[in-house]
Amino acid sequence: MPNLNCGLDLIGEVLYGKWKIRLLWFIHQGFQRPSELQRKIPDASRRVLNVQLKELENHELVGKIIYPVVPPKVEYYLTDFGKSLIPVIAAIGEWGDQNDQRLRTLIEKNIQS
Repeated sequence: MPNLNCGLDLIGEVLYGKWKIRLLWFIHQGFQRPSELQRKIPDASRRVLNVQLKELENHELVGKIIYPVVPPKVEYYLTDFGKSLIPVIAAIGEWGDQNDQRLRTLIEKNIQS
């Protein structure tokens, strides 16, 4: 059982996963089909994206529409609960942009170590 003593523990449990924040952001931007999300995040395997999308769905941050066509067409959308995270994700992105050069230097330094 994970440690869920505070809000940071809770959000870590829900958003833990390399691609989840990006998935939420790209779905918010209108990229809803799995193939579109795969193109936006080419470093992630389709399997990993599917697992993380399923976890986001289980945490009620995204919903899924399956259209009854052949081949099946799937689209993801943000729930109201998921939409409530967008300002937080935007703030984190802005912080990253404001500290771009410092973060790049630190990341590259740690990779070389």
